[in-house]
Amino acid sequence: MRKTSDIDVLSEAEAMAELEQLAKQLGQANQAYHGDDAPVMSDDDYDRLKRRNAAIEEKFPELKRGDSPSDQVGARPSDGFSKVTHAVRMLSLGNAFDDDDVTDFDGSVRKYLNIGPDTPLAYTSEPKIDGLSLSLRYETGVLVQAATRGDGSVGENVTANARTISDIPERLTGAPDVLEVRGEVYMAHDDFAALNARQSENGDKTFANPRNAAAGSLRQLDSGVTRKRPLRFFAYAWGEVSEPLSDTQYGAIKRLAELGFSTNPLTQRCNGPDEMIAHYRSIEEQRATLGYDIDGVVYKVDDLALQSRLGFRSTTPRWAIAHKFPAELAWTRLESIDIQVGRTGALSPVARLTPVTVGGVVVSNATLHNEDYIAGRDSRGGDIRGGKDIRVGDWVQVYRAGDVIPKVADVDLEKRPKDAQPFQFPETCPECGSPAVREEGDSVRRCSGGLICPAQAVEKLRHMVSRAAFDIEGLGAKQVEQFYADGWIAKPADVFRLRDTYGSGIQQLKNREGWGETSARKLFDAIDEKRRIDLARFIFSLGIRHVGEVAARDLALHYLGWDALTQALDAARPAALAHRAADEAETAERRVAQDEGRRARIAEVRAAAIAGVAPGDVAQAAWDDLIGVDGIGPALAASLSDALANPDERTAIEDLAQQLNIQPPDAPAADSPVAGKTVVFTGTLEKMTRAEAKARAEALGAKVAGSVSAKTDILIAGPGAGSKAKKAAELGIDTLDEDGWLALIGDT
Repeated sequence: MRKTSDIDVLSEAEAMAELEQLAKQLGQANQAYHGDDAPVMSDDDYDRLKRRNAAIEEKFPELKRGDSPSDQVGARPSDGFSKVTHAVRMLSLGNAFDDDDVTDFDGSVRKYLNIGPDTPLAYTSEPKIDGLSLSLRYETGVLVQAATRGDGSVGENVTANARTISDIPERLTGAPDVLEVRGEVYMAHDDFAALNARQSENGDKTFANPRNAAAGSLRQLDSGVTRKRPLRFFAYAWGEVSEPLSDTQYGAIKRLAELGFSTNPLTQRCNGPDEMIAHYRSIEEQRATLGYDIDGVVYKVDDLALQSRLGFRSTTPRWAIAHKFPAELAWTRLESIDIQVGRTGALSPVARLTPVTVGGVVVSNATLHNEDYIAGRDSRGGDIRGGKDIRVGDWVQVYRAGDVIPKVADVDLEKRPKDAQPFQFPETCPECGSPAVREEGDSVRRCSGGLICPAQAVEKLRHMVSRAAFDIEGLGAKQVEQFYADGWIAKPADVFRLRDTYGSGIQQLKNREGWGETSARKLFDAIDEKRRIDLARFIFSLGIRHVGEVAARDLALHYLGWDALTQALDAARPAALAHRAADEAETAERRVAQDEGRRARIAEVRAAAIAGVAPGDVAQAAWDDLIGVDGIGPALAASLSDALANPDERTAIEDLAQQLNIQPPDAPAADSPVAGKTVVFTGTLEKMTRAEAKARAEALGAKVAGSVSAKTDILIAGPGAGSKAKKAAELGIDTLDEDGWLALIGDT
């Protein structure tokens, strides 16, 4: 039986703190791996951290960050190469770490496609090469361009270097007029050993591993150096093609082999999870004798028509997954516990460790989640690690296998120093000294300083300029920190005043390290270009707790304008206060048996919930409309309300809005029969999944709500429809079955 994941018992506060740490750690690793060719962790460990990040975001979609690793592929291209924009994005893969994950992957594919468990469904299964991704573009059979993956959208032009690799044909016979072949550049073990021997003899730098050697060799500015390096290439995919290679993945790989490319001989077609896992075991047994590095096995839905139906998430295809090989454990000394303050004020404890190698990677830090975790308790008060607390000086076991980030898995009490003291979690913010408050039901303490707390101010500014928010060219996290430290910016709107305030500005900035007159002028121009921003991006950029990209988009589609959203939040404020007070009363009541001293507080909270904040009809209607937006729950709605009700936050947000031209969502197609209408799905859909139905409706310009109200135009009711169908009938709302809905939108 499968064990309960720690994510299942993770609180929102714990999730927020962990996502913050993951974004930092993965961002640094991403740049080191893709940009600097000097990885600080293995591909296997990197992907495991990404899986942890994705799993938390799946459970808490409203917490998704603007700099989420889930939205990043590779790293921005180096300035040393010209840039290539990929005609078809080069994406990464989701990960599986055990047999259950493979079965779940098959189940998710079947669920999305509405295919039953008895229907045959074939997959290809192939080794996952540990190398550097490369895209080769052929036109009329001639190699015209080679590019690295870069950030998935834009890569580096390494055509001259690619031409030196013997596995890459210069010309193809019988190929489509346009063919982008994708695969992995790698270095065989024997070639790697010989290269390092030559490097050592010549007094040159040796390489840490074959992947690092391959990446560094392909990204040489001098192709003559690349020519001397023993690089190889396996083809396994394609980008833009003028005509299909085949109707199956397996057939397309065979076609690439016929065209002259090296393809992996261990690629095999499998029927279902049992055969996929069996092939994984077979490849795992051969791993040590292959002569090149692999870090797992990749499964892909074989039928290309089904791949097309399944489509993509933001950075990964739904039709493929990488089954990774397992990692390791290690013991080391815990030297200290530091407290970091995040964008939302969360105080996150981090273990500073005596560096230790775990799975081929040197680890010096580990997450400790929160004060309960340090004390040996989970969020429900139950024991973890057998109830053993964690103290400075302890001999601890660091765990990096599976789907977890580095953390302390166990403590060796026999090696605990006699003078080790229980860790006292701070009750004041280490950054600004403000009280650190732990609210009812929250396992994380948060600084109450808000904008006066430098840690929160900087994090909010970094979030604002992140890729999914304003994405200002030349203004990243490093520049934000520099400008904040120098007093150039203190709040979001200051970014858009930089030209007016400093610039005569350009003269001051160009004299700073890393800046020149051209780069300074480009920065100011880039800032001005971002004054026009989509409503969804603007909402997300504010860094309001719980409001991720998906929620920001849903709010934008529902309210269509910033003024409309703020008016709705102002109107709903009394109901939001009542909702929070009632929640606090309920939480306190559940705990009163454990703490008799809380009775007075419970009485106060209950009184507040009943008197003085009871919402009127207007407030209740605005609140119901807000939480009726599909995907917007009470916690997120209350967080939005709090942000706009806080005088300092409101002033800062309105100040920023005045600097901008906030654009409503794109108007739907004029010929859509449901454009502008609000629809609700209920019951069981038999011909498509709920996710597919929602995506299709929104693509046609409809708003998808989670509950029925007077504003609902259409209810689509499948078998099992209950209270929503009854309410729709009472309100006289048009109700369609699934066939009627498909007929209405012209999809049969």
